[in-house]
Amino acid sequence: MSQQHYDVLIIGAGLAGIGNACHIARECPDKSLAILERRERMGGTWDLFKYPGIRSDSDMFSFGYKFRPWHDLKTLADGPAIRRYIADTAEAYGLQDKIRYGMKIIRSDWSSVERRWNLTALHEATGETRAFSCNFLVSCTGYYDHDAGFRPEFPGEENFKGTKIHPQHWPEDLDYAGRKVVVIGSGATAVTLVPAMAGTAGHVTMLQRSPSYVFSVPSFDRLTEALAKLLPGDLAYRFARKRNIWIQRGLYLACKRWPKTMRKFLLGQVRKRVGPDFDMTHFTPDYMPWDERLCAVPDGDLFRVLREGQASMATDHIERFTENGILLQSGEELEADIIVTATGLKLQMLGGMDLSIDGEPAPINRRMTYKGVLVENIPNMAWVFGYTNAPWTLKADLAARYLCRLIRHMDEHELDVVVPRDTGDNALDDGILDSLQSGYVQRDRHCLPRQGRTMPWQVLMHYGKDKKMLLDEAIEDERLAFLPARQAHAAVAQPDSVAA
Repeated sequence: MSQQHYDVLIIGAGLAGIGNACHIARECPDKSLAILERRERMGGTWDLFKYPGIRSDSDMFSFGYKFRPWHDLKTLADGPAIRRYIADTAEAYGLQDKIRYGMKIIRSDWSSVERRWNLTALHEATGETRAFSCNFLVSCTGYYDHDAGFRPEFPGEENFKGTKIHPQHWPEDLDYAGRKVVVIGSGATAVTLVPAMAGTAGHVTMLQRSPSYVFSVPSFDRLTEALAKLLPGDLAYRFARKRNIWIQRGLYLACKRWPKTMRKFLLGQVRKRVGPDFDMTHFTPDYMPWDERLCAVPDGDLFRVLREGQASMATDHIERFTENGILLQSGEELEADIIVTATGLKLQMLGGMDLSIDGEPAPINRRMTYKGVLVENIPNMAWVFGYTNAPWTLKADLAARYLCRLIRHMDEHELDVVVPRDTGDNALDDGILDSLQSGYVQRDRHCLPRQGRTMPWQVLMHYGKDKKMLLDEAIEDERLAFLPARQAHAAVAQPDSVAA
């Protein structure tokens, strides 16, 4: 089996993978580069999900790339538009021929003797096994299992005579016109699906076990529209990006600093939208804002369909499924022709591939991350994980720029291997997202890397601090072992957690 070798291999051709590839192509043009993508098209999340109304839950000026501004004035873009934006960006940077589609990475093994990563991939369409190798490996696989979402088992499911669907596997030919639909869930997917299906469906009911905070954002940026007529070039769009980054950061910090005040503010905005007679218990969580992610809806579309009677809400626990719908613990039965289980995701790191060093397993969940980008005791590997309290792409962009700085530094000093090493017993038992109480995080928290006691082993979810740390601080650091290739084995074969 022949092996294709590259200086840099990126796993994943979604928003983060294409963004990282663009940075490397621009800032390290002498490096050979390839992107391995499991799907048959680029786009990642935005190629996978097909459910009605699929859209971003962050504004596109900050969710898009800084180096290629989003020029549409629609604040929360739909899935197809985001996928086109990713594809157009890849074309603009000449990446089309660098993507290898249909490649499921089975394992990646660092060889200290060969001083490189050796990857085994399954080409799923043909069943063939293919081999790749690289000097530097970059994981941009996201954080969830693309094969299956989280799907709890409900009593009596076998009795239901209608159609059951998980949004991750939406049938594109589904006809729900005039049908009774129950959407189980209270997160971003549910609040997107309900208004998207309402009006076409006979009626849509959003069934939640507990409420989430939901707030309205304008669907169209009229300020940027006006500024674009006055300011030259991309200046208006760059201003909109900077403005929205700090608005989002300010909202998060305000929720953390003044939770009771922000809770009152958020619930007050809902009351104005749904009207004085709506039962506000459906929008009143028993936790404070940003203990879980907030859900954004464009122009209050969810509130509108509730106010107009095209949709309704139920906050209750499921007793069992029946032939005609769902029986709640309160005794109420929700009739349904279609039940959508918008019950969340299953976390998965590195796209499910096995990671090893010289054949010894090196699971990422037993390690800390260095500046949220490199991985403790793992040579020449970047792990790109975005923000949960801000647009994902902001952190992915910072990680890519840091990686390019690191690669250039290594070239300038004739270094082949870099290994983050903790000498201060910084590892905690906590995962990097333990403070976030969202169900999908708490269910699979064991999958995530460990949080550190001190910097740079902590994941902060703070754009301002990360920007300074990744772009301004010197690359040289006593916690990074920069070694010539002939010393690579000595750098990683330590008796601590390398083969843990």
